[in-house]
Amino acid sequence: MASRRWARTGRTDATLRVASGYLVLAALAISLGLVLRDGWPWIHPSPWLSLRPLAALLVSAALGLTLAAGVVVMTRVAVARFVWARRLHADLRPVARELSLGQILLLAGLSSLGEELLFRGLLTPLLGVLLSALVFGLVHQMRGPSRWVWVGWAVGVGAGLGAIFAATGSLVGPLLSHAVVNAVNLSYLRDHDPDHAEA
Repeated sequence: MASRRWARTGRTDATLRVASGYLVLAALAISLGLVLRDGWPWIHPSPWLSLRPLAALLVSAALGLTLAAGVVVMTRVAVARFVWARRLHADLRPVARELSLGQILLLAGLSSLGEELLFRGLLTPLLGVLLSALVFGLVHQMRGPSRWVWVGWAVGVGAGLGAIFAATGSLVGPLLSHAVVNAVNLSYLRDHDPDHAEA
């Protein structure tokens, strides 16, 4: 069963196109960051806390993993308890239904890299935590009745990721958090059918 989940290939071409798009997004964000900002996009130019580089990295990683755990738990609780969350889960489920574990890990890692370099590394120092989170949320629009629920969820998570980056000055925590949330929640979308679970 586990090996079959790892090797599913129903959406290999689409997965590789999306993954390539995230690599292009990461390269674009780095390039724009070097042009528009003074310094590397994975280091905040004026963090809220004054930390040594190693401490900034460790605190960022710890906060990022804590945020990831919170988002994963909130996802499970919301889907179990609220109709709007089950509707959102059902609307998003087709994206993940045929993904293998390898494809999930690839998408989780590269989506984290591309989106964090753009929205946190580039936009957070330029626009601030809240405005960059709003842009992040609006970019996550989807068709259907769950559109604004998904936007609101993404704004909230984006604000948390941006706050970690702005506070510590390190993008490590947001990168880890985003990758873990995407990997775990894509697996949950693929494997959990709330309607079937209730039957």
